[in-house]
Amino acid sequence: MQSKPVTTATQRTASPLLRWLLGLLTLIWLPLLSTGLSEDQPSWMISSQTARALFADRSSGQRPSSGAVQKPAVAPQTAGPGWQLPDGTWQYLVIHHSGTQSGSVQSIHRQHQQRKEADGTAWLGIAYHFVIGNGDGMGDGEVQATFRWQQQLHGAHAGNALYNARGIGICLIGNFEETAPSNQQLDALKKLVTQLAARYQIPRRQVIGHSAVRSTQCPGRLFPLRKIQEAVPQA
Repeated sequence: MQSKPVTTATQRTASPLLRWLLGLLTLIWLPLLSTGLSEDQPSWMISSQTARALFADRSSGQRPSSGAVQKPAVAPQTAGPGWQLPDGTWQYLVIHHSGTQSGSVQSIHRQHQQRKEADGTAWLGIAYHFVIGNGDGMGDGEVQATFRWQQQLHGAHAGNALYNARGIGICLIGNFEETAPSNQQLDALKKLVTQLAARYQIPRRQVIGHSAVRSTQCPGRLFPLRKIQEAVPQA
């Protein structure tokens, strides 16, 4: 005769408790497991893309501007008109001469609209943010802002992606390899540089000629860069 298994009181008590614990664990871990396997994430989690963006400036050595929307430290020169810079991100003042005896915002704009990048991408138009006339095409010492400044767009003046993205391009009409800029042009430039440097906290060492960032004679051997830099107060 076969004997029946003996069920103790401890076994009867443990069995419901074990089932209850297993059920509780299932309720906790099953949603988390399904979330991990799906594309959706809980609201308290950040995506890997966001996480990488938080540390992008540390890895590149760039310090983000306070409250500014983060942009690449180096922007492509051919970026379209929608690529805008938040206020406060300008870091350099890059000075140029036109290399011509006459000119204006309109004439330079038409010329630059005909230019293309190596990949065939057309320029947006005038490469500079400001132009200062010499009396031939614009008033002597007249300062005009271009669409790039009005829309706070990157420049296309430096031949260097960083300085295009973070540098305010200022062009004086004239060829300063042959003749010096007029007194009116220099006075207007000093005022403009002083105002921009104060507004964006740009130190005088970052007021530079085009030749500082590219192999060129611009803004010309007769351009008094040091005098312009000295117009900016020492930090």
